[in-house]
Amino acid sequence: MDDKNFCDEPCPIARSLSVAGDAWSILILRDAHAGLTRFDQFRKSLGIAPTMLTRRLATLTEDGLLEKRRYSEHPPREEYLLTAAGRDFLPVLFMIGAWGRQYRGDGKLVRFLDAETGTEIRAVAVDEVTGAKIGTRPIRVINPDND
Repeated sequence: MDDKNFCDEPCPIARSLSVAGDAWSILILRDAHAGLTRFDQFRKSLGIAPTMLTRRLATLTEDGLLEKRRYSEHPPREEYLLTAAGRDFLPVLFMIGAWGRQYRGDGKLVRFLDAETGTEIRAVAVDEVTGAKIGTRPIRVINPDND
């Protein structure tokens, strides 16, 4: 199944992967949350080829996670800003990071601190309804075609 077909899946995980299911897109979103907005900033941070970066920025913009805004007319220059959907991706980034810290945490790692308290952020996913930590209780998947 190619990424474009994920959009037709009833699974919200598959649909999300069609937008941000590759490492470059996720790292661009990480950098956008860190305050990067310009093409050259992303390129320098990621060491990504310009053509690949152009494609990923276009996709993230088309899919509504970033918006493009012109900041210079002469020469024409644009920056990429997080949309509400892009900002709402931050907890996903932190959950990926928490998994990576636990299972790929050898060596020196970046730390994420709460800017107000200075304490390290330790992400955990909790079910809003039950208050239970996700992964501590069995799940059941209901396909909308089988309701």
